[in-house]
Amino acid sequence: MRHLTKSFGALRVLDDVSLQLPAGSVTAIIGPSGSGKSTLLRSINRLERADSGFVLIDGEVLGYRREGDVLQELKESETLQRRATLGMVFQNFNLFPHLTALQNVAEAPVATGRATRAVAESEAAALLARVGLSDKAESYPRQLSGGQQQRVAIARAMALRPRVLLFDEPTSALDPELVKEVLDVIQALARSGTTLVIVTHEIGFAREVADRIVFMEGGRIVESGTPEDIFNNPQQPRTAAFLAKVL
Repeated sequence: MRHLTKSFGALRVLDDVSLQLPAGSVTAIIGPSGSGKSTLLRSINRLERADSGFVLIDGEVLGYRREGDVLQELKESETLQRRATLGMVFQNFNLFPHLTALQNVAEAPVATGRATRAVAESEAAALLARVGLSDKAESYPRQLSGGQQQRVAIARAMALRPRVLLFDEPTSALDPELVKEVLDVIQALARSGTTLVIVTHEIGFAREVADRIVFMEGGRIVESGTPEDIFNNPQQPRTAAFLAKVL
């Protein structure tokens, strides 16, 4: 992320945010409500278009073509193809209600022409098994608990084999007793080498699973570092004050 800035009217929600994440890393973004965490996540995959700045994945600028020193904006269809390198898991699942769990997971590979229906459904079945839902393949979202729906959403995000998985408060819409089953799946993904970026209020989980913690406030990155650095020895007073309230 290079110098991302985003305003809604007079409110600047991202203020010159730059961050570099190694491949295979797990980054947890924490901070108070309204600090710009979710907008940053949505700007990474261009669900929100930044006013300035850009995102690179493996050296490629998302949404643009580099021509010499000039960036030319891509057509939306081209941007969609590149966006497939980024998987996104939302707060509220966003499953298609008229499709089974298996069909929800298989839909994107078929729609993008990356797999035939038969291949996509075979791979979808394997992904559902990976998130512990083999027995729910033919169930519709309304027949699943919130935790099960979110695990289907994670399997769906993995279906296009993205290089980066983005999680926007993946447990915030869940009843407390369902949170652990989703966090367990994310923790298993973290061990698999997939690059993860997780916006979360689950501070204990962030501490356990992340390689890097990023603390945001007021649209800026106040501090970033290893979990040990941030939680045991924060360098910024605002970071320390926030953690004193949530730990």
